[in-house]
Amino acid sequence: MASVYQINKGVNKPIVFKGLKAQYIAYLAVGLVLLLISFAVLYISGVSLLVVLPLMLLLGTLLFISTFRLSHRFGQHGLMKYLAKRGLPKALKFRSRRLFTSLKLRDYEGS
Repeated sequence: MASVYQINKGVNKPIVFKGLKAQYIAYLAVGLVLLLISFAVLYISGVSLLVVLPLMLLLGTLLFISTFRLSHRFGQHGLMKYLAKRGLPKALKFRSRRLFTSLKLRDYEGS
């Protein structure tokens, strides 16, 4: 009796949902949860509904636009690479030679 196995052809592909790739789905979900919590806090604190609803709609629209823009601009790993590259220094300055003079020279055999 031969067993039939289905082959998953999307093993190394990123998760995509409605055009959002990989971690941007989580960014959007966290942003929506924060919007829901902020709506509840503002509504319970007594702020007028005529102020809260347009504010939440504006912030939600900005959240969607910025998340989709980041997803399309950077892709799956591009944002992490961009932030890592931005964190690197452009040059290293040494004010003293002590670091280099304290290094010991190793005698390599065969050379």
